[in-house]
Amino acid sequence: MQLGMIGLGRMGANMVRRLVGGGHECVVFDRSAAAVQDLAQHHAIGASSLADLAGKLAAPRAVWLMVPAAVVDATIADLLPHLAPGDIVIDGGNSHYVDDIRRARALAAGGIRYVDVGTSGGVWGLERGYCMMIGGDKAVVDRLDPIFASLAPGIGDIPRTDGREGRDIR
Repeated sequence: MQLGMIGLGRMGANMVRRLVGGGHECVVFDRSAAAVQDLAQHHAIGASSLADLAGKLAAPRAVWLMVPAAVVDATIADLLPHLAPGDIVIDGGNSHYVDDIRRARALAAGGIRYVDVGTSGGVWGLERGYCMMIGGDKAVVDRLDPIFASLAPGIGDIPRTDGREGRDIR
């Protein structure tokens, strides 16, 4: 799949590395040009602005935000003029659920889909994977499943809890 990623701090950058390693195409943007250039050297496609990022994504676009909760609204406001109905905005931070409900409703009025994906895994997520708490319309979440599957840690090699052997954890 193709995904836009805004916010290339430790988690965002490593998520891009994991996705690219999983065969996905990532178009990346950050206020730090150095962060964009670093990921471009790791097979991501760099963007110089939000408009450039949106222009490099095929419609319908999926754009993941890995920015601090305090700047999610401003980032969406800056991104929105470059999106079209059918596009998806994913907030990968740990925003308050009330803010997610408000954003989903506001974006839906313009035909933009919103998915809340509280993400945890820190700097170790590149190797171990990321735990995600995914909330959104089932059809949109299903469409994004290849991205989620590449980011997820899988079952791993830790012994299962007694009595839970054979249960599907997905």
